[in-house]
Amino acid sequence: MWTFCPDLLAANVPRYTSYPTAVEFSDRVGGTAFMKAVDDISADAPISLYLHIPYCREICWYCGCNTGAASKEKRLTSYLAALEAEVIQVAGRLDGRGRVEHIAFGGGSPNAIAPVEFVRLMDRVRTMFTCDDPQISVELDPRIFSVEWAATLARCGVSRVSLGVQSFSENIQRAIGRTQPLHMIENCMWQLRDAGIKGINFDLMYGLPGQSQQDLFETLEITAGLGPDRIALFGYAHMPQLFPRQRRIDDSALPNSAERFAMAELGYDYFTKAGYAAIGFDHFAKSNDSLAVATRAGMLRRNFQGFTDDSSETLIAMGASAISHFPDAIIQNEKNVGVYRTLALAHQACATRGVARNPGDQLRGKLIENLLCTGNSGPVPAEMRDEVSSGLKPFAERGLARLEKGCIIMEPNGIAYCRAVASLLDAYRQPAKQQFSPAV
Repeated sequence: MWTFCPDLLAANVPRYTSYPTAVEFSDRVGGTAFMKAVDDISADAPISLYLHIPYCREICWYCGCNTGAASKEKRLTSYLAALEAEVIQVAGRLDGRGRVEHIAFGGGSPNAIAPVEFVRLMDRVRTMFTCDDPQISVELDPRIFSVEWAATLARCGVSRVSLGVQSFSENIQRAIGRTQPLHMIENCMWQLRDAGIKGINFDLMYGLPGQSQQDLFETLEITAGLGPDRIALFGYAHMPQLFPRQRRIDDSALPNSAERFAMAELGYDYFTKAGYAAIGFDHFAKSNDSLAVATRAGMLRRNFQGFTDDSSETLIAMGASAISHFPDAIIQNEKNVGVYRTLALAHQACATRGVARNPGDQLRGKLIENLLCTGNSGPVPAEMRDEVSSGLKPFAERGLARLEKGCIIMEPNGIAYCRAVASLLDAYRQPAKQQFSPAV
């Protein structure tokens, strides 16, 4: 049983998919820093690519992503022309250096574009970058999936997909503006598997408006029956001040912190008993999945896509608002799609804001990543231990975590507090700000 300590979860904290977090980004680090980071990539360095498609056929009310409605064909066409121009620019800058090992397409919904456009974009990436046999993953909206899309993904060598499921409850789906009957998800899975694509992930959510423990249990039960290879179970972050579309959600119907905590525990308990390996604190994978293998080998990583087995230290991200990660810098592209198109089509750097990572940032970032991925931070430098020990005291007193031989170690019943404990290592932490989500 997990221990619920509301006072230790009172402050909202980052999800720590990067360190420093996006809150620390500024325009002092932008296009020049991006180009220098690309120039510093060595000939045989492993790299990953991310391409952002910021469009969806329908906009879900809960969504916190940078995405807009794909209501006009011209809008999509002009965006893809800009994205292709950026691909050409960045690849030209690399001039054959770097070995692409992973390619991810996210959004929005990459399948909001036409299958033929996806093939064109994939072909451009493969011909411009040094790609031998990269692992390719794509986020999908099941509501607009088709047999043609399944065949297209298979033809392009896609081996992993992620389906936005969220909940199988019809009432919850209506409450968040995302109606997709069970048969739609089933058909999507059959089409993918018939096409030879076996690596399927479900994104699920708890803490949704009107959601009960029984609602969540039924979604978990259906999910386990469908048997995706991976599952991510996220807590809904209601921040209408940052995402106006969330104002359509009835916040009076949102579960309270105790109910959210019980939902997170229910999901963890259910999936681990159903044969899935726990990956970090909110992901699950079948024992033979590469994510589970990486976890057992101590090779699990964390980046902007969550927990991953991608070991590359360099992620080059292209598209509006996409975030690149280099050893000594994290840099984001222009968020505004119109401005992004202008920059890309003018063959200018699209990166406009970011943060440099000094040695201290890199050290703290590694400690946080270790803690979230393994439950053990590794040795905390002596000069940081007094600060960490003081902050850790209330967690230690309740048997949730401990400091042992200079390492922060999460106890088995303290896994839900990982992000809260990780924030003790964050030199930029500003608890009063509301840019972050609840820890559970």
